[in-house]
Amino acid sequence: MQVKEIMTGSPKTVTPETPIRDVATMMLIERISGAPVVDEENNVVGIISEKDILMHMFPTLDELMNESRPDFEEMENNYQSTMTLTVQDLMSSNVSTVTSDMPCLKAASMMWLRKIRRIPVADDGKLVGIISIGDVHRAIFKSSVI
Repeated sequence: MQVKEIMTGSPKTVTPETPIRDVATMMLIERISGAPVVDEENNVVGIISEKDILMHMFPTLDELMNESRPDFEEMENNYQSTMTLTVQDLMSSNVSTVTSDMPCLKAASMMWLRKIRRIPVADDGKLVGIISIGDVHRAIFKSSVI
């Protein structure tokens, strides 16, 4: 089974200039936990996830070493400042991709090795879809019970 058979085509995308507030809103409304970041030519330049957004609220290791205990209420208040950023401030730019003709289990192994739950599908650098661990699991489950 190939990636193109189970991927989500035309996924929701953002650009590096997209405000984080818009990304968070999209994630909540669309019930997704991440999105590919593309440039004006639809080249994959990164990925943004809920984890990237929430991690911005947490103190750095240096801050933790200098404080007696974390102030979790203050960390929650940091969410407001996070909303003023743009995608390029928080995205992962070292993003792996898979191709649409790759076997889906190879894509799943790449996600497992990198400890990620979704990976953009790009042919010749252009985004054509996205695939998640859940997509692979559902497809294998369906093929084994039917």
